[in-house]
Amino acid sequence: MVQPMMLPTSLALGGECRMPNSALNRPVRILLVEDYRDDAELMADALREGRLDVKLTIKTNGEDAVCYLRQQGIDADLKPDLILLDWRLPRLSGQEVLEEIKSDPGLRLIPVVVMTSSVDEQVFLDAYDRHANCCVSKPENQQEFAAAVRRIEDFWLRVSQRPTAP
Repeated sequence: MVQPMMLPTSLALGGECRMPNSALNRPVRILLVEDYRDDAELMADALREGRLDVKLTIKTNGEDAVCYLRQQGIDADLKPDLILLDWRLPRLSGQEVLEEIKSDPGLRLIPVVVMTSSVDEQVFLDAYDRHANCCVSKPENQQEFAAAVRRIEDFWLRVSQRPTAP
């Protein structure tokens, strides 16, 4: 039995960590764009406890996320398999990041799940108008939050299929 890796409390947001339990031939790459440390740690913990071997990259603002995606877009083997995007971000908002992703032919096929603490229906309409693949309200309960992240991982990385090239 593989022992779960503990996420170091000193992990600087903006870094990378590898998580065990792979069901695939290679680690799945997830870009998490989240400026709130507690939410980022909850998501990382939930992904670590999942069934997939995950290489998680965390960016804490929209500008860094777009720069990272543009660099990774050069090499198709390095693009994320999934993007978890907070809607309220510093520098570039989630809206702006989503528009950048969905307007770039090299990135637009990457599933983007918008995560928001808002319950305002307009937020969801805006996200879907910008071609978000999915929108999820962040649960307030820690266990529900972790379960939601695991369900997202399961659906977007194990169930759904997408083309590999634009």
